[in-house]
Amino acid sequence: MTSNGGARWVIPKGIVEEGHSPARSAAKEAWEEAGVTGMVSRRMIGRYGYQKWGGVCTVLVYRLDVEEIHRSWPEGHVRRRKWLAPAAAAARVSHPEVAQIILGAVPRRWRS
Repeated sequence: MTSNGGARWVIPKGIVEEGHSPARSAAKEAWEEAGVTGMVSRRMIGRYGYQKWGGVCTVLVYRLDVEEIHRSWPEGHVRRRKWLAPAAAAARVSHPEVAQIILGAVPRRWRS
């Protein structure tokens, strides 16, 4: 999916909300930002950092096995989503760490 405003290709991310586990928050962000729902892994598959708010934010990444793709979603008016093979998705994201997480999240036979 694209960043808010469509300038870059990113994965869903956000702040862990009070009362939610990091995995549950990841599933909520996937719904709000990409309009997908499904089964989220309990185990983190990666992490990376980026500059924001005058410091470094650490993102914990969880795999979501998509079960439903919604036609409309909360941020659908400011984001685009596109289904790509893992290698193509990894090539589009701006963070090399995110590209590696994408490639590591799927079996080798599904990467291209």
